[in-house]
Amino acid sequence: MKVLCLWYATDDEIAYIKNAMPAGTEVVAPKGEYFSRFECAYSELSPLAVDADAFIGFALPKGLIGVAEKLKLYCTLHTGIDDLDKPLLKQRGIRVANTRGANAVACAEHAMMLMLALAKQTLYKHQQLLEGRRIFPTWEDGTRSATLQGRTVGVIGVGAIGSRVAQYAKGFDMHVLGVRRNKANSVEHVDSMHSMDELHTVLPKCDYVVVATPFTDETSRFFGKAEFAAMKPSSFLINISRGKCIQEQPLYEALTSGRLRGFAADVWPRYEYGETFPIGYTSRLEIHKLPNVIGSLGEAGNADDVKERHIQWGTESLSDFARGKPIRREVNLDEGY
Repeated sequence: MKVLCLWYATDDEIAYIKNAMPAGTEVVAPKGEYFSRFECAYSELSPLAVDADAFIGFALPKGLIGVAEKLKLYCTLHTGIDDLDKPLLKQRGIRVANTRGANAVACAEHAMMLMLALAKQTLYKHQQLLEGRRIFPTWEDGTRSATLQGRTVGVIGVGAIGSRVAQYAKGFDMHVLGVRRNKANSVEHVDSMHSMDELHTVLPKCDYVVVATPFTDETSRFFGKAEFAAMKPSSFLINISRGKCIQEQPLYEALTSGRLRGFAADVWPRYEYGETFPIGYTSRLEIHKLPNVIGSLGEAGNADDVKERHIQWGTESLSDFARGKPIRREVNLDEGY
């Protein structure tokens, strides 16, 4: 069996994968100079991909699957698979595994950081400190911090990340409402679970809403005008899922009209060639520049232990496949996760 690493893997990373595989497994990776260690050009990978049985990596160059005639498994070192050519993978019979949950702790911690930064107006108050200004008068609308204790948070998407958010929210004595596809699957730290059909009955009860859904056809732009209308004007929205889950214009209108107190995100809309015009990244309405918005640009998973866990869990899927075992993190290409 031949495994191709789709990044400039170190000798230690290659040895780690090889040691986890059956004897005789060949593990290869590109060598040489690079701009980004975690991505490679098609021209660098295609000669190595021709006879590869499995891929593992952080980025997949367009067209590489086409030259990999023996490919049977792709282990993507990410949670989402929305960037993959799922029809082609299904047509070729190529199985896919991801590393869902590898960044769950980091992303849930990031979500709580965003929630606290919004509630406590962290950037505004830090700027006042830099300028030597004492906020006055005290306890006024616009300068008064929000509180987490005793408040209600709605977690939309109670998977690996959402369940961690629920756990951390309980540390702040919050009431937690969960929303997921199958509400029959209860989760610890969630006070009551609801289906997506019940979303509009959950939103009016929430002081904070965290979007942590997987990105699928069903969740693409699912949060729009009707959802903002159902929320409290005093509530906050935090998105840790995908930028495309939330409709941009209704979000802008809610933030600038007093319909929503604040918004935070680590993920933003991505306008791709052929899908939108013009193309680009971050908000075309510059939502990220509004005074009641705080965020980061895809940094939630940039944390200690996350890279190592991605490689470990991807390697476990490779090992499962090589030994004929059920692949523990195999993806259902029809469902998208």
